[in-house]
Amino acid sequence: MKFSRNNPSDRYLYLQSMYRQMHLEGEPGLGRPAEVTFAGFSLAPQIGRIRELIRRTGAQSILDYGSGKGKQYEPRELADGNGGKWSGVAEYWGIQSIVCYDPCYPPYSDIPTDMFDGVISTDVLEHCPEEDIGWILDEIFGFAKRFVFANVACYPAKKVLPNGENAHCMIKPLDWWRDTVSDVAARNPGVIWEFWIQHTVTDSSGVRIVEEKIKG
Repeated sequence: MKFSRNNPSDRYLYLQSMYRQMHLEGEPGLGRPAEVTFAGFSLAPQIGRIRELIRRTGAQSILDYGSGKGKQYEPRELADGNGGKWSGVAEYWGIQSIVCYDPCYPPYSDIPTDMFDGVISTDVLEHCPEEDIGWILDEIFGFAKRFVFANVACYPAKKVLPNGENAHCMIKPLDWWRDTVSDVAARNPGVIWEFWIQHTVTDSSGVRIVEEKIKG
């Protein structure tokens, strides 16, 4: 069966119910209250990479797809160590608008109706069922006029869902992501894309996380 926004899989709907519960209740087992659960701070390591795409494309509007609670965009001082200071992410990026979308957090759960210069999705796709990833990627690219940026973790998460499952429900290798994203991107000519695939390697120093970039 081919799933879609209007006909998602039962698994997708079930996982949404788990994430809505975590947004409300937090993670009691880890002592994490609701306000810091899926707050949106996974964006932080990616803001420099996104800034370069914004500069490259001249983007002025951004959709954060899977934004969590959106706290990453609250005013807070950013500094680069070279004298540069900004009052928040929007100023650092030099853009006019940021829209948050997260289907599991009611303040941001309405699906957007506009298009945006750039669409970003950080620490999101590995939480989505494999049977739905095609339409989700199509939707992400469909919102974008200039670029798409995402990072994906290809290893188990520290977080567990209320039912005891690992939060990373889809763990795929680098080549799978390259082929899957390339197929979707081919249907959206003119939109450049950059995905950072994070996976683990084992060597003499032990197990460590490495990142590899795929782009088009």
